[in-house]
Amino acid sequence: MEISANVNDINNYRRMKYLLQLFETILRDLNVPDGIGTPIAIFAGLIVLFLVSFGAHWLTRQIMARIVHQFVEKTKTQWDDFLIQRRVFRALAHISPALIIYYTYDFSGNEFISNLLLGSVRIYFVGIFTLFAVRFANAANDIYQTTPYAVNRPIKGYIQLLQILIICIGVIFVIAVLINKSPLYLIGGLGAIAAVLLLVFKDTILSLVASIQLSANKMLKPGDWIAMPSHNADGTVIDISLNTVKVQNWDKTITTIPTYALVSESFNNWVGMEESGGRRIKRSVNLDMRSVRFCDKQMLERLSHFYILKDYITEREKEIEAHNKKLKVEEGDIFNGRRQTNLGVFRHYLENYLKQHPKIHQHMTFLVRHLQPSEKGLPLEFYVFSKDQEWANYESIQADIMDHVLAILPEFGLRVFQNPSGNDITEFIQQTSLDSKNNQ
Repeated sequence: MEISANVNDINNYRRMKYLLQLFETILRDLNVPDGIGTPIAIFAGLIVLFLVSFGAHWLTRQIMARIVHQFVEKTKTQWDDFLIQRRVFRALAHISPALIIYYTYDFSGNEFISNLLLGSVRIYFVGIFTLFAVRFANAANDIYQTTPYAVNRPIKGYIQLLQILIICIGVIFVIAVLINKSPLYLIGGLGAIAAVLLLVFKDTILSLVASIQLSANKMLKPGDWIAMPSHNADGTVIDISLNTVKVQNWDKTITTIPTYALVSESFNNWVGMEESGGRRIKRSVNLDMRSVRFCDKQMLERLSHFYILKDYITEREKEIEAHNKKLKVEEGDIFNGRRQTNLGVFRHYLENYLKQHPKIHQHMTFLVRHLQPSEKGLPLEFYVFSKDQEWANYESIQADIMDHVLAILPEFGLRVFQNPSGNDITEFIQQTSLDSKNNQ
């Protein structure tokens, strides 16, 4: 693209020289020397040119705003509303001053200013169409967000890549104008600096590939709850762009994660839990193993008053009695026969209690089990799923279950294991002192 133009071939379209001649005539009548009058005339012509261009831009914007707004109000679709919000048509209003400058740039007798104005207006045209394309891409993304496909397949990253390409093309055209070369000449020379471009746009290229993988494999979408400890992220995805993913944590802070990190590193997506219809409850109680013992008849008779245990205790006693008779084990022989324990009865009680709980999912994983005993006692764990996934309700459900478990344990002769506190030690010392006095 050449900056210099054959001014003589297009003088019929350039009227600025007549205005300059008028200014020069007026200055001569005022006895202003030509050496001073010509620069003053050129300066005055430039001022008039820019004032006319500014007025044309303002007038075009006002007329276009009225026409476009009247058209938008009459349509039922929301697409044109997004074009207004993104100020797409405002970018086109810059065409009128550019055209005025383009058709009146000729300053006869001063080729430098003429060529400078011509080059500037060409750069102005490139900026106008680049701005229009970038804003139109943003509006297209807004329009896409209103479709049902946007929930699972966001395109914001692709839109940003397109905008980068548009801006790069605009920069190439601007450089071509400045160095007075064809844009194809610059594009042909890009191969020589491809390595530099790859280095500069390394993160962008990695993010583009990651965005494609995330979208194609449906790994992530706005609204998903993800946890990524390596980046201190635990919350809801609020934005997915070409280079970053924004996560609003539960403490309302915002964590920004590079898009490619979500492909190169592991993260937890809780959308599977949200779609499953249940939320896992996994809690355990450490029992004092010294409180585990066999159940005598009095304990079994008392525990039979629990309606969820009555049938179980009866059937279990019959099964054990038949087994002991088969082995010819005498009644009361705790060494050779089988007997029920308070822990076993309680475990079955907890199973039945959870099965009858209205807020526990009965068609998902359901376990009540012992874990590995340790110096902190015997952990009894219940592993179930709640029907309600809302955080507050979920916490309330598992808290109610734990409250009930801790309150009912003494009825089975079981004790919760916990490390002694200061009060426990004080009571022990006081009791020891009291026993010593009584023995004296």
